[in-house]
Amino acid sequence: MTLETTPLVLDGILKPRDGLDGQSEAFIPSPCPQNHAANLLTLGDGSLACVWFGGTQEGMADISVHMARLEPGASRWSEAVKLADDATRSEQNPILFQAASGDLWLLYTSQKSGNQDTAVVRRRRSSDDGRTWSDPETMIGDAGTFVRQPLMRRADGAILLPAWLCRTVPGVKWVGDDDVSVVRISRDEGKTWSSTEVPGSLGCVHMSIVEAGAGELLALYRSRWADFIHASRSTDGGATWSAPVRTELPNNNSSIQASRLADGRIALVYNHSSAANAAERRLSLYDEIEDEEDGVAPPADHVPPARTAFWGAPRAPLMLAISSDGGRTWPDRRLIEDGDGYCMTNNSTDKRNRELSYPSVHQSPDGAIHVAFTYHRQAIKHVRLAPPV
Repeated sequence: MTLETTPLVLDGILKPRDGLDGQSEAFIPSPCPQNHAANLLTLGDGSLACVWFGGTQEGMADISVHMARLEPGASRWSEAVKLADDATRSEQNPILFQAASGDLWLLYTSQKSGNQDTAVVRRRRSSDDGRTWSDPETMIGDAGTFVRQPLMRRADGAILLPAWLCRTVPGVKWVGDDDVSVVRISRDEGKTWSSTEVPGSLGCVHMSIVEAGAGELLALYRSRWADFIHASRSTDGGATWSAPVRTELPNNNSSIQASRLADGRIALVYNHSSAANAAERRLSLYDEIEDEEDGVAPPADHVPPARTAFWGAPRAPLMLAISSDGGRTWPDRRLIEDGDGYCMTNNSTDKRNRELSYPSVHQSPDGAIHVAFTYHRQAIKHVRLAPPV
């Protein structure tokens, strides 16, 4: 395995992409060895904000949420600001959301070590576009609740929060074999949440919800089995969903994200890779981390699942696909970044990981498409694309 020896320059400066007219890119500043799981949002003041988690390694207690912003007209991202810092837990998968009051919400997961079944969802609020924040609060305290994708507001004002449940049994480490998707719905601006499980969603997670047209919602899913992106639909505003079915696009058990564009088309960013491209397989996402629960014996009557989550499929190339028919077909596919996508380790300190993963896709008011993604787990890379034709 070849290790990358040239250090990345995380100066935040937007630079033209070689040979690609109208495109720019930047590595967002961060003081952390590892940076992962970006999400983008245009704020009320016109800034483009990016949140992600950073620290030494996913699952470690020094993993915290960070945020940087690209001010209107600026050619350089700001320095990162740490927004969450519980010294006892790993804080991951941040999301930004604009509340009806005008307040900005920051949601993120908080877990013990590599045990996603211990995760809760916490929230902070800002009334000044993310410059100052309220104290953290636990918004969803049901252990094992995980989030990653943006929230959606319905026409009637209700908020949809796509989530999934990280389930296991006492004494058995979480590896993702029994995860299912749920949709949380709030009709009182996040004070209370109801929950509905997506039928047939075992192994389908990271539910990314977009409007598909004609009163229909489309959800696209990551697959724990590292086979295909899956899709399901709702015709009642997200109260009920069809069972996920596989699409034509592959998935490698890594995150995807979709967004509805201003012209009604749907943009999807994903890795065009699956277990079929894998030469090796990992035991789990956190198999490099030891914690106090390691060594606890499972129940004597525990029966291992017939199907197990596949970890280690290459997390590259990173592609943008566009659909003009509500996500039924994806004929327009464009390469964003290429590489071997090696992810048999999460080690960023020694620069052993080379994944291009966990994309966020967002269209700004000027029509440009912005993608932020994990670059070798060392940095968050931002790419600006011209409006699609």
